[in-house]
Amino acid sequence: MPGTSSPISVTTKLERTAKLARQAPQMVMTTLAHLIDVDLLREAYRRTRKDGAVGVDGQTAAGYAASLESNLQSLLDRFKSGTYRAPPVRRVYIPKGDGTKLRPIGIPTLEDKILQRAVVMVLEAVYEQDFLDCSYGFRPDRSAHQALERLRDVLTKMGGGVVIELDIKSFFDSMSHVHLRSFLDQRVRDGVIRRAIDKWLKAGVLEGGAVMHPNEGTPQGGVISPLLANVFLHEVLDRWFESEVKPRLAGEACLIRYADDGAPRRRRREAVMAA
Repeated sequence: MPGTSSPISVTTKLERTAKLARQAPQMVMTTLAHLIDVDLLREAYRRTRKDGAVGVDGQTAAGYAASLESNLQSLLDRFKSGTYRAPPVRRVYIPKGDGTKLRPIGIPTLEDKILQRAVVMVLEAVYEQDFLDCSYGFRPDRSAHQALERLRDVLTKMGGGVVIELDIKSFFDSMSHVHLRSFLDQRVRDGVIRRAIDKWLKAGVLEGGAVMHPNEGTPQGGVISPLLANVFLHEVLDRWFESEVKPRLAGEACLIRYADDGAPRRRRREAVMAA
């Protein structure tokens, strides 16, 4: 309306948060949940895939969109008040690698995907200022192809060298909740956001008609799981390599970390949609 100030855009708010995090790398963020409002939830909904398999509640994107504004307001109210209940993640299995093995994938409910996406958008504004250049997996505008290009460039500059390829077995299933919380404490202590993360970690997995509550890990396939994985690996691998390993080496060394979903994108998508 004429004479009224226009609302601050989602992008502007996140850019301001990123700038603050970049200028104060040692600051512990205690007030971030205010960034999550209906506008940000609406943007999170826009970024959420609408053609994926449904979660445990059977909610479809079309059904949710029929009353989108009221649904988003209800979601926001429950998130801010602490009454939001994280539903179990439905587990399915998709082909891994050459198709001889299966990889477990978690399918959250649509509403859970939206809220997780909103939290990821806020946390990325903070953690993208902290993450090191060596990590390429599950980060905005980064990919495994860029990791390979980095490897080529490093080997070319060094005139060759020894390449050691390592894979972290069942990482998403075995990530320690205790250590993850301690790593989050170093940067983000917003009570509303941390409470939501704890609920997602404890939500459990629905498989074979029964709900299991693992004491460690985060479901692979959950929207927030990749970010939590990067927070964890940033501390135990990336920073460790830079501060502990490299200073002890006589020659040059470089860590390049990326993520491989284990299946061609199209086949993975079709398997999840068919679940």
